[in-house]
Amino acid sequence: MNLLIVADPIEQFKIYKDTTFAMMREAQRRGHRLAVCEPRHIHWLRGGRVTARVRDITLTGHAENWFTAGELRLAALADFGAVLMRKDPPFDSEYFYATHLLEQAEREGARVFNKPRALRDHPEKLAILEFPQFIGPTLVTRDAQDIRRFHEEHHDIILKPLDGMGGMGIFRVGPDGMNLGSIIETLNREGSQSVMVQKFLPEIAEGDKRILVIGGAPVPYCLARIPQGSEVRGNLAAGGLGVARPLTARDQEIGAALGSVLRERGLLLAGVDVIGDCVTEINVTSPTCFQEIFDQTGCDVAALFIDALESALSTP
Repeated sequence: MNLLIVADPIEQFKIYKDTTFAMMREAQRRGHRLAVCEPRHIHWLRGGRVTARVRDITLTGHAENWFTAGELRLAALADFGAVLMRKDPPFDSEYFYATHLLEQAEREGARVFNKPRALRDHPEKLAILEFPQFIGPTLVTRDAQDIRRFHEEHHDIILKPLDGMGGMGIFRVGPDGMNLGSIIETLNREGSQSVMVQKFLPEIAEGDKRILVIGGAPVPYCLARIPQGSEVRGNLAAGGLGVARPLTARDQEIGAALGSVLRERGLLLAGVDVIGDCVTEINVTSPTCFQEIFDQTGCDVAALFIDALESALSTP
């Protein structure tokens, strides 16, 4: 199979932890051919198909100079066996436009994972609203007074922007309400931007668990991202410590319930974030943690993913 990966510049990959690299390594190990491009390299011209300027690459197996690449060439996306959309957030207007180009490529016969329409339909913060039985007290609003009332009810809250990533823009406000007004102004911008507000879950001390769901089934291990020092955020990008753990019965329940829904919508891979027993986000753009789980447990998540990809491609 000839596999196209749409991603950020691969020269920037930190291959010791990068999940897209782990996918590529396992795909090449099985004999699949690899090509890469960035979303900005995809285009469409009336009368033609969606094409991209791609580079064929080969992984060398070395930590330095870890790939060799051919010259840029034009290729139609529909001519690849599969296209993996692995561009990191933010989900901005250019990401949105890229999903429309990828959807046009689907109409021309391309097999794209995750499905472009599913990426658009599942914004990573708001996707949890469909599953109220699995989430804690949560508010989404533009109204500053709504936020103040939520704080009065729950006393200890987390506020975050809907388009953040890696823990950026997350604030905690305790019972004293210290800086609540300033934080609302920063995130809400006089009612022009929506904010997600959630009751603070003290179980964050045990980690913000990333449950990977592949082909509708939860991976047996999660990565608990544990805040360090005085930090409230467990995100690895914010300095959290990642500890792999077997799924609890509740984790299994959440992963199976959400997985069956997400799979039917064309989401081959999702990362469900859980604090305690509550889902806080559903990540679908470029979920990570493959290598951290493998390094600590031996569970080969990349192999599970390529298994699921090959299985999906065998089904019309």
